[in-house]
Amino acid sequence: MEWIQYIIIIIILIIIALVVTKLNQKDFSSEVNKLIKYLGGKENIINAECNMSRFKVILKDTTKVDKNGIQKLGAKGIVEIDNQLKIIFDKNAKQLKEYIKDIIK
Repeated sequence: MEWIQYIIIIIILIIIALVVTKLNQKDFSSEVNKLIKYLGGKENIINAECNMSRFKVILKDTTKVDKNGIQKLGAKGIVEIDNQLKIIFDKNAKQLKEYIKDIIK
């Protein structure tokens, strides 16, 4: 009978772990839509590329960019060169590029 209690405890711990994991996941598409807004909208984006953890975006007008908003989304750094922004986003850069490329087509 003691083993039934252990099984119940294990099941409860698994459920708690699943709930905590689900609550910690960000809604990626929502975050990307915010990023597009902070980049001046999809009309302002000419091209998007990624290299490892860096996300590079070429823009029509860099004055429309909200760098503070991009930082709040988790960017580790932003470098502006002419009409380009290089944004360090860690592991999400490649996924981000694919999502944005689909939107700006």
